[in-house]
Amino acid sequence: MDPHKRSATIEVMTGDETIVGGGRFGTDRDGYAAMKNYAKQWPDRVWAIEGCQGIGRHIANRLLADGEEVVDVPPKLSARARVFATGQGRKTDATDAHSVALVGTRMSGLRPVVNDEQLALLRILVDRRRSLGEDHTRMISQLHQLLLELIPGGAKKYLSAAQAKVLLAKVRPRDVAGKARRRVAAELIADLERVYRRSKEADKELKELVAATGTTLMDLHGIGPSGAARLLVEVADITRFPTKAHFASWNGTAPIDASSGDQVRHRLSRAGNRQINRVLHIMATVQLRTPTEGRAYFDRKKASGKTSMEAMRCLKRRLSDLVYRRMVDDAIARAATGPGGQRGHDSDSSATGSHPHTGSSDKPLPGPATSQPKTPLRKAG
Repeated sequence: MDPHKRSATIEVMTGDETIVGGGRFGTDRDGYAAMKNYAKQWPDRVWAIEGCQGIGRHIANRLLADGEEVVDVPPKLSARARVFATGQGRKTDATDAHSVALVGTRMSGLRPVVNDEQLALLRILVDRRRSLGEDHTRMISQLHQLLLELIPGGAKKYLSAAQAKVLLAKVRPRDVAGKARRRVAAELIADLERVYRRSKEADKELKELVAATGTTLMDLHGIGPSGAARLLVEVADITRFPTKAHFASWNGTAPIDASSGDQVRHRLSRAGNRQINRVLHIMATVQLRTPTEGRAYFDRKKASGKTSMEAMRCLKRRLSDLVYRRMVDDAIARAATGPGGQRGHDSDSSATGSHPHTGSSDKPLPGPATSQPKTPLRKAG
């Protein structure tokens, strides 16, 4: 299926890649019912839907609620299949559905979509928390612009609503435009105070929900409720990554090998899940503010001749390895004790430190994965 907001284009393909049907249906009640009735002629069916964590989520959830089996096809995979199948990258809904069907038929280990209400609730709340943060950034920028026009030199960079209110109380413009600026600034300050309250309530709710999952991600220095929730929502099943290198490639912290001849070098990857990359970047930034193991590692990299950006890349890759190890440990603990159980002891992973025992963070993207789609969990204890 190539899903959209108001339509879905499907192609029906057998295991030997024979096309036996297809069509375009609306996503309203009547269109969805027509699509379900059309698919009933193939009782043994699996729905391969592109972008189940994005635009395809709404229709994937409806199919799951009706007892259908659904797998998620990453857009990058379907894009590559479209180029190989057609020889060019031009898109239509029909060619997109065909490329999704090819990936669903050929690829093993595609991620099955499950109806996990706990993760669905976390996604809703963490998305709301992110939007509150974006509102805060936008309002602060507007407020700085107004204060710069009201106060010579403007306000300091890091400004709270309370501090802005004190500054604004000292301003008494006499012209019409100045009075309008002051009024709008006062409205922005009131909006900021509401955003602060909502953000605080959202953080409290997220912290309780994340703790209820039994994860220990918040024990890591630099990961708060929002970061832990984002990791849980985006990663879901950590065992779908065979190694920490595959996890680093997925989140964009694995450097890309750009060596040529005798010159060995790596460059920053701009690919990967940018939301998880942002969580790791915040984690690294927090660790650099205090004398942590992350700070010491960063300083060692700079002392060895790396630039600040290169040292930050190395630190983010090392933190990615740490998060991977912690999430695997949590999965082992859940398998041993059930959801919400206590985490088992693992002497190979640091419980309170910043980094597990890993290799060089300069290691580039991993090689081809084995045919085994998931890594079997090692025994707890």
